[in-house]
Amino acid sequence: MKISFLLHNAYGIGGTITTTFNLAQALAGRHEVEIVSVLRHRERPNFALDPRVSLRPLVDLRHEKEDPRHLRPARVFPRAEYRYQQYSELTDQRIGECLAEIDADVVIGTRPGLNVHLARQAPAHVARVGQEHLTLDNHPPALRTTLRRAYRGLDVLTTVTEADAAAYRRKMRLPGVLVEALPNSVPDPVLPPSDSTAKIVVAAGRLVPVKRYDLLIEAFALVAAERPDWHLRIYGKGEEHDRLRRLIERLGLSDNVFLMGPAAPMEAEWVKGSIGAAASNFEPFGMTIVEAMRCGLPVVSTDCPHGPGEIIADGADGRLVPVGDAHALGTALLDLVRDDERRRTMGATAIRNASRRFAPGPVLEQAERLLGAATAARSSGTRPAAPARGLQRALISQTFAARDVARTMASSALRTVRKGQR
Repeated sequence: MKISFLLHNAYGIGGTITTTFNLAQALAGRHEVEIVSVLRHRERPNFALDPRVSLRPLVDLRHEKEDPRHLRPARVFPRAEYRYQQYSELTDQRIGECLAEIDADVVIGTRPGLNVHLARQAPAHVARVGQEHLTLDNHPPALRTTLRRAYRGLDVLTTVTEADAAAYRRKMRLPGVLVEALPNSVPDPVLPPSDSTAKIVVAAGRLVPVKRYDLLIEAFALVAAERPDWHLRIYGKGEEHDRLRRLIERLGLSDNVFLMGPAAPMEAEWVKGSIGAAASNFEPFGMTIVEAMRCGLPVVSTDCPHGPGEIIADGADGRLVPVGDAHALGTALLDLVRDDERRRTMGATAIRNASRRFAPGPVLEQAERLLGAATAARSSGTRPAAPARGLQRALISQTFAARDVARTMASSALRTVRKGQR
């Protein structure tokens, strides 16, 4: 089977890029795999790509940023999508040409706007799989309205959690589209796992407000007050860096909390720690949680929607605490800091549980089953075996659709009024 991934920018840094590279690598052992990157801004990707996976860009911003077509707005890529400003008439054209000529058996879109291109423009013989790396509820109403229409052209839609798959089935009417959860996978570690002796808590991700590193730093102040020999290392870069630096200084934690900058791959940094930490208000999946667990770290995380609660078994391989509660987060960290044996036991359990669910093998099996269902349906002219919807569920989805249309219209009217007042 030839499989093509359609990715926003394979040359950047982010969770979707990491998970796409991971799945492409796993599939490349048995299939011909390529990644089509809509954008390119540098010579080589930040992350290592398996040599068995081919990579081709469509628009090279180093040479085409000022192309007149790239200065005109996109018409296919949905305006309500988060990345809309980075798309253009040129990206519309190149994506359309790519899909028209593609020789893959199945194409996998990796974000809503690209899934719309895929659903509308892929040839009839190509199986169409859309991936959702955020969540339905996280999308604005205008985008959800667009997706309700466009996603009917997909064969399979995957989400990264069961909770989000259930939301799509309940709130979106997508007849004939198979909606299933396909968790992200993490490659098998190449380094020995943590031995749980280092007095280090590790966190990683983009330094952006939703990740709540400010909350984690405040929580760690409880740890530092009792155990000043423990340290918190935060890996990543982003807009919050300077604010977090000032917070560290204000709390007197300069000798305990360190902003380490980005690291790729993170495995060598996880194994240097003994506890993983995550404080997000919202987490579609929680890739760093899985990475930490596979390296032998129990993870203390906020129980935010949707991922952590589906990854961490509270009390067995990590701890879940209420969102936004710095004291609860600090107390849970202290519990593990104080108890060496419990930390070691939970770390060993974290390895077993994460390997059983998120290693490449189990995820690859599920991915191949879904891709096989999509390609078989396309070749036979049928649709994948999606569950039948009752009348009540159809009415529920219509209610949600009507609400989104009303919210979109209200938002548009408000923008019009504000423009008139300027």
